[in-house]
This record gives sequence, structure tokens and C-alpha cells, in this order.
Amino acid sequence: MMPPLITTYTGKHFDITRPLPEAICIEDMAHALSLICRGNGHVRSFYSVGQHCLQCAREAKARGLSRRLVLAALLHDGTECYMSDVPRPLKEVMPIYRKTEAGLVAVIYRKFLGTPLTAAETKILKTIDDAFLWYDLTYLLDDQPDTPQPQVCCPPDYTVRPFAEVEREYLAFYKHCREV
Repeated sequence: MMPPLITTYTGKHFDITRPLPEAICIEDMAHALSLICRGNGHVRSFYSVGQHCLQCAREAKARGLSRRLVLAALLHDGTECYMSDVPRPLKEVMPIYRKTEAGLVAVIYRKFLGTPLTAAETKILKTIDDAFLWYDLTYLLDDQPDTPQPQVCCPPDYTVRPFAEVEREYLAFYKHCREV
């Protein structure tokens, strides 16, 4: 049986069953997330997970949240670099996936933030993520969510952008968060 390894963009061998911090790298995340389509590809036009993460990070910054939470917003879907984008309804019926994802996001946050998020920090980020899910459903799928339109500081931009541009912006935003 082959070990559960994937080879990343930077050539690392990543074991999803035993994620090691040294195998996680921001360049892999920026590259992969800029190429992975939101909504498992079920959208009217391409919108990457990387664009979504940047949107959430800009929103966290516009809300005046701490540098830690702005960076956490950028990294919040970092697991998808290694596990792909699985829509929420499918995740709900996949307990092993959810457990693996929770363990991996904790490793990602520990590596880049020093510690996993607290329950309060997680709640704040979920509010931002949920707000942009509402906009994704509305503008990328012509779906009508059954909740009121959330108020955001940074309206979403669904411009189709070249992946290399999103990748560069993701890395620049990361660097800026680390320098401040």
C-alpha cells in the first residue's frame, strides 16, 4: 500500500494523516489555492479559494481586527491546499474528513500564528467566512440564501483573475501581515 502522500508545488511530500509543520509552506498554499475553484467548480465563472481567502483577510483588516486574525483569515482555508475544496453540505456527512481538516488547520495556525485559534477567534472568522459564502451563493450561483444580506466593509469582487496574479497577491498579503 502506498503511503498517503501528495507531492506539493514546491516538491515537498505531504502526509495528510500526519501533517508536520515543516511540510507546510506558504508558497504551496498560495499556489494551490489560486488554482482551486470555490464551490467545487459549481460557479458561473472561476473564483479561486485564494481570492476568497484574500477577500476574508481584507474584510478582517477593514473591521480593525488584530494582525493575528487578519493573517488567520488569509490562512483559514489553507487546508484546501492539501485536501481540496469540499462543499460544506458534503463535509457534514464526512466525519473523518472534518476530523482530519480540524487537525490540519490547527497545525497550520500553530505554524503561522504560534497557537491554534481560540473559540472566540474562530467565531469571528466564521462570521466573515459565512458572510462571503452568502455573496458567493448569490453572485456566483444565482442562488437565493434564506438569510438576510450580511453587511461587509469590503464588497466582494468576483473579477476573473489570472492565477499567478492571485498567487502573488496572496504571498504579498502574507508578507505584509508578518512584517506589521
